[in-house]
Amino acid sequence: MSRGLDLIILDDDVELSGLLKQMVEIFYHWGEIHVFNDALSAKRFCFDRGSSVAVFIIDVFLGDFTAFDFIESIKVHYPMVAEDSIIVTGQASEEVVNACLASDVNYLLEKPIKYYVLQFAIRAIANKYLRFARQLRHDPDFALQVDQLKPPAADRA
Repeated sequence: MSRGLDLIILDDDVELSGLLKQMVEIFYHWGEIHVFNDALSAKRFCFDRGSSVAVFIIDVFLGDFTAFDFIESIKVHYPMVAEDSIIVTGQASEEVVNACLASDVNYLLEKPIKYYVLQFAIRAIANKYLRFARQLRHDPDFALQVDQLKPPAADRA
């Protein structure tokens, strides 16, 4: 597992994934940035890491896969993947918007991507974890309560 909050970019367009990495490198310093151009390599990487959290930027169409297929396939190791994903599309059609809503994805960006919009979306996701970590570190009573949380019996089976 990474020691930071890594960012994973998945886009089958090599140029766009490189551009996204360049944009993100300017401000993203909470973890490593990983770039993938095919869903299987990204999925293998995520599975090799085991259970974790990360920020994801995913192109909506990935050849034979969609971003939603990818999200569903890694939920076992990344339970918050839908909420922690930014979907990128050429056009936000009604079908894509509905798929985002049905999958609990809250961030949908149309190409061409504006730098500040991407930065705000990433920071919104990262801040959720940064605030939680800060609270755990500075509030021992809260940390004890979190440590005592147990999933429902059905989830432990």
